[in-house]
Amino acid sequence: MSTSPISDPIAAGLAAGWNVTDAGSLGKDRTFEADVVIIGSGAGGGVTAEILALAGLKVLIVEEGGLKSSQDFKMREADAYPALYQESAARKTRDKAINILQGRTVGGSTTVNWTSSFRTPPGTLDYWRKHFGLAGYSVEAMAPWFAMMERRLHVSDWAAPPNENNDLLRRGASALGIPTAAIRRNVNGCWNLGYCGMGCPTNAKQSMLVTTIPAALALGAGLLTHARAERFVFKGERIDSLQITALDALGQVPTGVRLTLRAKHFVLAGGAINSPALLLRSKAPDPHGLLGQRTFLHPTLVSAGLFAQRVDAYAGAPQTIYSDHFLHVAPIDGPIGYKLEAPPLHPLLMATTMGGFGDEHARTMREFPHVHALLALLRDGFHHDSAGGSVSIDSFGAPVLDYPLTPYLWDGVRRALLSMAEIQFAAGAKSVYPVHEMASHYTSWAQAKQAIGALPMQALLARVVSAHVMGGCAMSDDARLGVTGADGRYHGVRNLSVHDGSLFPTSIGANPQLTIYAVAARLASGLAQQLTGKPAPVPVPAAATGAA
Repeated sequence: MSTSPISDPIAAGLAAGWNVTDAGSLGKDRTFEADVVIIGSGAGGGVTAEILALAGLKVLIVEEGGLKSSQDFKMREADAYPALYQESAARKTRDKAINILQGRTVGGSTTVNWTSSFRTPPGTLDYWRKHFGLAGYSVEAMAPWFAMMERRLHVSDWAAPPNENNDLLRRGASALGIPTAAIRRNVNGCWNLGYCGMGCPTNAKQSMLVTTIPAALALGAGLLTHARAERFVFKGERIDSLQITALDALGQVPTGVRLTLRAKHFVLAGGAINSPALLLRSKAPDPHGLLGQRTFLHPTLVSAGLFAQRVDAYAGAPQTIYSDHFLHVAPIDGPIGYKLEAPPLHPLLMATTMGGFGDEHARTMREFPHVHALLALLRDGFHHDSAGGSVSIDSFGAPVLDYPLTPYLWDGVRRALLSMAEIQFAAGAKSVYPVHEMASHYTSWAQAKQAIGALPMQALLARVVSAHVMGGCAMSDDARLGVTGADGRYHGVRNLSVHDGSLFPTSIGANPQLTIYAVAARLASGLAQQLTGKPAPVPVPAAATGAA
């Protein structure tokens, strides 16, 4: 018996007889049946699973990754990235110009994200109403769903002071008259360790792993892990089955076992790259050629500042301060705006992100305790020159994202690098290094301003990253504008819904986790009522259930 003071709801649930099957352990082909099969266990799938299970439906959750618990989270990058992320945290666009971080484990990206929780900006919702007919997604209409999920997942103001990494953003921006604000977080009893991206070892992060998934499993839902969803089999306008490939214990190599899943209804929640890819492999209806199109990333730029004092950007809550100032200096459909945040820094992630070679790179790493970082998240999708990317499948059926970096976007990249450098110098930086292969460590704002203004803006020189993938299965009740309706139902398929960030017709201009929670709660509640003929149940906070 464990003597740890930290409870392990996963271990306790398994001991109590949860219906969990590791597909990699099966020795022969099998068929599973349920009322609803949910593909994906992240923000959309996890919320949906709990609400449908509470409604009394027989639910089966399908996850390509493995089931981990707090006992598996050791705060070591070398262990976490291969075990918890898509493609070992090395997923990239086709041209390798953008690195994309996405979770691949039970709980999906909610297990490894940094807990930043924002409601959808009003300007985004208004744009969706005007351009996609989504009148039901107004600020007023969405408020109850946000409130429901904020209560369920303990989203609240962060009570502790920001760490030095975040406070430098606050101080630098304040010196320039740029407003900042505090970030709300979905945590409960946080230890302030700062290693959220490697899985929470204390179960404080209110991810799907310790909230909605345990709640659904306690209600009798099933969970199938190491199970890769290959394709839907259609009969007319309905899905007859979902074909699954079992993967080995590392979730990488097919075992040769094939599974067939049948259900009255299927909910796709695999994320904005994997969900369109599954539909493309399945040859789902797409009369207007919209499937996998308009995929958005919040293309993200990094600026590193070197300070005399220790910053220790790995320690403490990872993101607690932000600025939306540069989202509002122009109309939403004008020159691209960007949101500023301060990311945590860990050695491996920093080493693979920072530019430079040889002695220059070694110098940067030697200064690791004194390095501060800023992120600028570009709000893509609102201008005709920012139509996002497109998901396709390669000859092996694997998803590939093409994302062209247009002159419109490069203009935003340069302005964002300038803004971040100015803020870092205003905060007292000794030098600033924009993460660009041809940049140097600039020792004054005047020098940095001139140099950044002259840097060539092109792929593989300016380092672009992302952790926010959205779009590809856009919502609109007009099938000419989206492949799903405002209710999440897929056009042309009677028993298929999509409940993840792929529904967004644009990016949102904020960290998308909370928006996905609220949208999924709205859609799952509607689906529960449609399938049962009864009012949808309301999930209660985890503390009241004892699940977390």
